[in-house]
Amino acid sequence: MLVFRSLLFNAAFYLNLIVQMILWAPLFFLMPRKKAWFVPKVWARSELWLHDKLGGTKNEITGQENLPEGSFILAPKHQSFWDAIAFIPHLRDPLYILKRELTWIPFFGWYILKMRLIPVNRGSRAKALKKVVADTKREMADDRQLIIYPEGTRRAPGDEPAYKYGIVELYSQLKLPVVPVAHVAGLYWPRRKFMRYPGTIKAKFLPPIPAGLEREEFMQRLIRETEAGCDALLVDAASTPGHPPLPPTAVKRLAELKAAGQAQ
Repeated sequence: MLVFRSLLFNAAFYLNLIVQMILWAPLFFLMPRKKAWFVPKVWARSELWLHDKLGGTKNEITGQENLPEGSFILAPKHQSFWDAIAFIPHLRDPLYILKRELTWIPFFGWYILKMRLIPVNRGSRAKALKKVVADTKREMADDRQLIIYPEGTRRAPGDEPAYKYGIVELYSQLKLPVVPVAHVAGLYWPRRKFMRYPGTIKAKFLPPIPAGLEREEFMQRLIRETEAGCDALLVDAASTPGHPPLPPTAVKRLAELKAAGQAQ
């Protein structure tokens, strides 16, 4: 049954994406960009609804009171495609930094270009970062909210943190607060797998890190607060009856947390 529900949700997910892109296209491309955001938000909510009804996975996102007014940087943990769509409905005018190749996909790429998201040529990192910072500064002047994944690529729940320098450069250049986001969605919607496990994905917008900190202080605080939030949610998920299978990284991290607790 679990395999069947996972297959059914995956099929419904991509069918829903294709149908909505086609049906909304005439209205979406005629509307002003900011008003047109209602289309991706409706799509994101519909995918999460399908995840609940077909996959049996609910969503519980808390901490909305920690989202500042105006422009800020949202820095979620990156474990799954879930965290690429789940936070869109909570932001007024989201801005993503994404790989350039996505803009080449028919329809999907056109939507990206319409919303003025920032494509990146990852060939030359130094040159790419400089252009990303310049493009992001321009867009953030329009009161937008930047979503950036500090570790760059998806990582398994409980894996050791591997934060990249890009988030530090953007924080320093943009001079905006950063809201870390903790979750363990990778337990329920694993990376590189088609299985979808039932339960409740819990995520939390953590208190914002203020602008103006020294680079190293900011990085250490971002890692410490994000990882502490994820650890708490991992412990909570693992203690829930009928929880999804735990990957080796999660088992290892839970053992470390248990040992640390016993040592105190």
